Amino acid sequence: MLIDLKIKNYALIEKLEMNPSPVLNIITGETGAGKSIMLGAIGLLLGNRADTKLLFRQDEKCVIEGVFDISSYSLQEVFAAEDLDFDNQCILRREISPSGKSRAFVNDTPVTLDVIRKIGENLMDIHSQHDTLQLGDTSYQLNILDIYAGNTSAMGNTTFDIYAGNLSYLRKYNESFRQFKKLESDYKKLTDQLAQAQKEHDYHAFLLNELSEANLQETEQDELEEELKQLENAEDIKLKLTQAVQSLTESEFNITSALKDTVHLIGQLAQFGSKYEELRTRTESCMIELNDVAAELEDAERDTEANPERTLEVQERLNLIYTLQRKHQVQTTAELLEIQRELEEKVGSVLNLDTAIANTEKAMKEVEKEVKERAAVLSERRRASFETFEQELYTLVADLGMPNARIVIQHNEVAPTATGTDDINILFSANKGAQPQTLIKAASGGEFSRLMLSIKYMLADKTALPTIVFDEIDTGISGEVAVKVGKMMKQMAQKHQIIAISHLPQIAAQGDSHYFVYKHDTEDRTISRVKKLDEQERINELAHMIAGANPSDNAYQSAKELLSL
Repeated sequence: MLIDLKIKNYALIEKLEMNPSPVLNIITGETGAGKSIMLGAIGLLLGNRADTKLLFRQDEKCVIEGVFDISSYSLQEVFAAEDLDFDNQCILRREISPSGKSRAFVNDTPVTLDVIRKIGENLMDIHSQHDTLQLGDTSYQLNILDIYAGNTSAMGNTTFDIYAGNLSYLRKYNESFRQFKKLESDYKKLTDQLAQAQKEHDYHAFLLNELSEANLQETEQDELEEELKQLENAEDIKLKLTQAVQSLTESEFNITSALKDTVHLIGQLAQFGSKYEELRTRTESCMIELNDVAAELEDAERDTEANPERTLEVQERLNLIYTLQRKHQVQTTAELLEIQRELEEKVGSVLNLDTAIANTEKAMKEVEKEVKERAAVLSERRRASFETFEQELYTLVADLGMPNARIVIQHNEVAPTATGTDDINILFSANKGAQPQTLIKAASGGEFSRLMLSIKYMLADKTALPTIVFDEIDTGISGEVAVKVGKMMKQMAQKHQIIAISHLPQIAAQGDSHYFVYKHDTEDRTISRVKKLDEQERINELAHMIAGANPSDNAYQSAKELLSL
C-alpha cells in the first residue's frame, strides 16, 4: 500500500506531501482545485509520459516519489525478473528536468519507463472516468470475467500469477496460443522457402553439376598458366638452356674449367697464409654450386620438349576455368570452389526443408491440440461463472438504486485468439420491460459508474493490487445511493487501501482519512495545496459540500449525522 506521496513542482503543485491511511482515504475540494492534478502526478509515477509544460516552475525539475509497503505481497520474483533488489519498502520516483529529460527510479536504481510500469501495475490500480467508458469494450469485459472466474489474477495483469508461482488458466492458454502462432509462422516461412527453393533447384543443380564435373583444384590455375607458358615457348627455352650449359661446361673458356684452375692455383698459396686457404675453400664452393647448376640445366634441357598434345590439353583446361570464372563473375578457382560449396548447400537445403517442414507441421498439430484443450477448459470456467456473475452484479446494482436492472452475458464461440475462443458481451437494461442491450447503448453515465463500482467491488477479493484509486466514480448518483456507494467503498477498504476523489458528502463521510485540496494565492501565482482534516474540519467541509459556501446549522447537523453513520 502507499504510505507516503511527495509531489514537487508539478502543474499547480509547488510542494505536496501526504501519508494515506491503509484503509479508506477521501480527497475532496472545489472543481479546479487540483484533485485531478494529483492523479496526473501519480500517473507519472506509474510510468505515464511526461510533458515539460506541466512544470510548476519552468527552471526547476519536477520530482514525484511514492513509498509503498509491499511486505504482504509476493513480488520478489517481479523484482528479480527486472534485476532489481527487493525490499519490504518500495520507492518509485520520477524526475522531469526543465529540458524535458525524464528519469525513473525503483529503490534508487535507474530504470526504464517500461520497468517502472511493470512494477507500478502490481502496486496501484487507478480507476478513472476513462476506465468507466472502457467498460463498454468487450475485450475489457472478458478480462473482468476472467478475473471473476479466477482465470487470472489482476485487472489488466496476467503476469502476477507467474511471479507468485501459480500459472493461471488464461496464462497457460496464452502460452500455448503464442507457441502455436510462432510454429504457424515458422511453417509458413519454411513452405515459402521451399517453394522458392524448388523454383531455383534445377538451375542450381545444373550449375553445381557443371562445377563438380570440372573437378577444380584450388591452386591449379597458377600451375597451369605457368606450364602453358613453358609449353608455348619450349623451343626458345631449350635453346637457351643448351647455351647456358655450354657456357658453363663445354665451351673453350667455360666457367667450371676456369674455376677448377683457380682452385688449384689458390691451393698452392695456402702455405703462405690462412687467408689463402679460406679463399680456396670459397672458390671451391662456387665451383661445386656451378656444377650443380649445370647438372640441373642439363636435366631441364632434356625435359624440355615441344608437346602440342599437352599444350592443347592445358589450353582447354584453362579455357574451362576462365569460362566458369566469367560465368560466375569471379577471378580465382578458390572463389569458384566457394560457389560450389554454396550451391551444394542450396541443392541440399530442399531435402532439409522437407524434413524441417514435416517436423514443424507435426509440432504445430500437437500444440494446436493443446490450444484447443486449454481453450475448452478456459471457456468452461468462463461459462460456469456467467450465472453467478450476473446474479451478484444484479444484487449490487439493485442495492445502488437500479432494482429493475437486467444483466445478461451474451456468449459466442469464435476461432482461437490470444484470449481464447470466447466472445462475450455484457448486455444491460436499467428499466422494467426494456430489452437488455450493449452497455454503450443502454447505460447512462451514472449507471456506468454504478456498474463499474459494483464490478470493482466484486473483483476486490480476486485481485492482487494493494491500492485502488477511484477518480469521481460517484458521478451521476446522489442521496441514499451515495450512502450505499460510500459503505461499499468502506467494505472494500477492509482488504485494499482505497483512495477516492469524491464530490459527495455521503461518500466523503465514510473515509478513515479525509484530505482537502484547495487553491492558495501567493503574490505572483495560484498554487494547489492539500491538508489532512481533523474531526471539526471534516464537519465543516461536509457542511460546505452539503449546503455550499454558507452552510446553515442544519447542514452542520447533517454533516455530523453522516459522520456518525
